[in-house]
Amino acid sequence: QVQLVESGGGLVQPGGSLRLSCATSGSIFRSNAMGWYRQAPGKERELVAAITTITHGGRTNYADSVKGRFTISRDNAKNTVDLQMNSLKPEDTAVYYCNAGPNVIMVFTTGGPYWGQGTQVTVSS
Repeated sequence: QVQLVESGGGLVQPGGSLRLSCATSGSIFRSNAMGWYRQAPGKERELVAAITTITHGGRTNYADSVKGRFTISRDNAKNTVDLQMNSLKPEDTAVYYCNAGPNVIMVFTTGGPYWGQGTQVTVSS
């Protein structure tokens, strides 16, 4: 059973920063593209950022709304995929989900087959 475990959510003021982390097993980490999605109340789930495996160059993809503010990265020592979120805005408020899958196109667009339980990010003063 594939497990993706998110951590790092919370409440932050506008302009602040948070770092999300998604931990999984080494085999899943090495062989799957991984990403972060989010879903705000009343809205559809959307891609935030995704990254290919190291074998495929660690290429990244970002939603236009987060480009220049968010950075996705892999920590090979910890088998985690991290999302550094800077200059947070109230519209970034959502439940953030870790995602993984062997099909890069799916992870980069609509999501692969593996999902975490989600972590709440709230940006508010």
